Amino acid sequence: MGGVVCGIWLSPWIVCLTFLLALFLAFAKRRDDLVLSNNGENTIRRSSTSYNLQFLDLTLCLTAAITVVSYLMYTISPDVIARLNSPYLYVTTVFVLGGVIRYLQLTIVDNRSGNPTKLLFRDPFILLTVVCWSLSFLLIIYLF
Repeated sequence: MGGVVCGIWLSPWIVCLTFLLALFLAFAKRRDDLVLSNNGENTIRRSSTSYNLQFLDLTLCLTAAITVVSYLMYTISPDVIARLNSPYLYVTTVFVLGGVIRYLQLTIVDNRSGNPTKLLFRDPFILLTVVCWSLSFLLIIYLF
């Protein structure tokens, strides 16, 4: 809606990507709820009893894969290439993939997905991927 209100064209891929990223983070938070419940802490949501860790792990991996593919499709979209005047945006996908895989590692291996904002600002690898993605995106748009 922000794009519509401001009169900014939004690629369908960026809309899909935003939805998928939100879904990915929501599944990670539900997984964290289930981990806390399994560790003897209070059940945060009643719906937490209707799924298990294996299901959420598979759902997270599936959503992560689709999210990365949506980002890649955004970067190679002819409309986006024409709008940003660069056919090399797809190179930034390596940082998106690295960040998503690291988030999966923190979620599945370390069981630390309850607060995505804290992870974003406190995990050095994720911070590095965000900085590298930002710099590479800007360099590609303005120099190539």
